[in-house]
Amino acid sequence: MTLDPVHVDGIARLAGRVSGGVDETDQQRLAETVWADFLDPLTIDGAPVLESLGEHRRRLANVESVALQDPPFPSTHGLDSGTINPTTFKNGLVLDVSQAAMAAVPSDLDLHRARTIVMTVHTNDDTFTVAQDDWTMTDEGYVRERALHAPRVDRYEQNVVHALALYLAESKHALSQVEVVDDLLILDGPIYPTGLLKWIERDTELSDLLQEREEPADIVANYLELVERFVERDVPLVGFVKNSASKAVTQAVRRNAAAPNAPWANDAAFFTRVLARRDDDGEALTDALTFTNWFVSRVGTDRILATDDETLDLDREFALAPEDYEVTFFVVYDPRDDLLYRIEAPYAFTRDEALRERLTRQFLLEIAAERGPPLAVAKADELARIDRQGKEQLRRKIESVFETDRHKEYNDKRWGMTFEGDL
Repeated sequence: MTLDPVHVDGIARLAGRVSGGVDETDQQRLAETVWADFLDPLTIDGAPVLESLGEHRRRLANVESVALQDPPFPSTHGLDSGTINPTTFKNGLVLDVSQAAMAAVPSDLDLHRARTIVMTVHTNDDTFTVAQDDWTMTDEGYVRERALHAPRVDRYEQNVVHALALYLAESKHALSQVEVVDDLLILDGPIYPTGLLKWIERDTELSDLLQEREEPADIVANYLELVERFVERDVPLVGFVKNSASKAVTQAVRRNAAAPNAPWANDAAFFTRVLARRDDDGEALTDALTFTNWFVSRVGTDRILATDDETLDLDREFALAPEDYEVTFFVVYDPRDDLLYRIEAPYAFTRDEALRERLTRQFLLEIAAERGPPLAVAKADELARIDRQGKEQLRRKIESVFETDRHKEYNDKRWGMTFEGDL
């Protein structure tokens, strides 16, 4: 049943009771102040947590002109992983299945056929075992697959099986395909497993799991090894974040005693304020992409990879200097769709000014031409995505193997489908 007009008008009246607080003009002025006076560097208790690489500035690139430029990197590869989303069964099992795929521009059909598939299973049943908790090869060697017994938790079972399946599939697939990437690899998302690293901040049980158990620690180590291998081959590794919900920068601004108020909901809202352009009549200008300089980031989960952080005690040899693993990023605003993108890379690559500039031009060109993610990322997303029909087929097959049914909720009856929500 839809809302009647009288209900819509009533809700609008309620909205009118909410104090506007800082108006649009003041918010813009506040964003300009934070950008100009508090980000070069941004400090907390005197320690820099966000520092500019090179000159602290904003730039713009005409959409039509940049889209027609020759790409700085002659070939690109993209990598993504998709899941069926966590599923609970009546026998107490909670599982998720993830497949990772890599795409190439120009296309490589053999590469596109390759997959890494991980099923992660959680149970509180002491009699449950994984018959073969190791990697096997199928489809004439194109598919690598594994079933993983997740560490037991009292809560967050769905979060655990989802993160372990997603990031194990992605990291292992990337490591298995390192040698095929000649010029540039773009991960669909951050360069490190943010969903795992957030366990540190989310709950004591999850934090202990990340710091004490082998399975999640091994996945984090996979990403560090990935950085090392790409540095060894002198091929840049970059992450393209399409939907960043990070609040790390704005929260750090609030923690800076000298900084003004930071009313933005998240970092994307702040940087959009900083980068959006308007004419004298207040109309949005859409002829150019706008973007920031690169930053070294030690805020939010990025601090876990900082040189002086000891949150993770990984039992491994590090091939690079500690600062080489640190997260660096810049953001690009596309006014045509009012969208902001974050591009990440390890400091090992972005410390070089010429390479930073090549990466910047590559992503400006791709965003301008594709009006969204780079083509290699879009192709990888299509290869790795498990659509709604595929998810349903997989779940039914698993029901048959387990000889049990899924645990259903009222939303299954209400919507006629399994609820697909964010964790």
